[in-house]
Amino acid sequence: MNYWLIKSEGNCYSIDNLKKEKKTSWEGVRNYQARNFMRDSMKIGDLTLFYHSNTKPIGVYGIAKVVSAPHADLTAFNAKDKHFDLKSTKEKPIWECVDFAFVEKFAHTVTLEDIKHDHKLEGILVAKKGSRLSVQPVSKAHFERIVGLSKD
Repeated sequence: MNYWLIKSEGNCYSIDNLKKEKKTSWEGVRNYQARNFMRDSMKIGDLTLFYHSNTKPIGVYGIAKVVSAPHADLTAFNAKDKHFDLKSTKEKPIWECVDFAFVEKFAHTVTLEDIKHDHKLEGILVAKKGSRLSVQPVSKAHFERIVGLSKD
């Protein structure tokens, strides 16, 4: 099993939205490295930390899991969608995504400040200055540490 962190703006799509909908396609990612993680590395059953950026407080709000194989990101084909990409076609999609299902909302948010100040989370990508990648790998130890902090 692999572990991941996925970012979403809390006012755009939150852990509460996922909890209500139970499952969603992680559409709209327009970074090649993040797309490659979803397309090439994520497997059904992998667990992800659900991170809210651009909200207060910024941090990890819960857990989701990968529940689909990679598939075309349909927003790329919709000319009315802000994620439309003229170069992406149904025959040759440029953008792919996976589906996530709700697992758990944390009782206590693990804030970015908590993450930055915990020596056991040293090296985690989300705490690195300038880290903006919306899909990123997380070690099992870091994943478990954040889950543990959510229960304190």
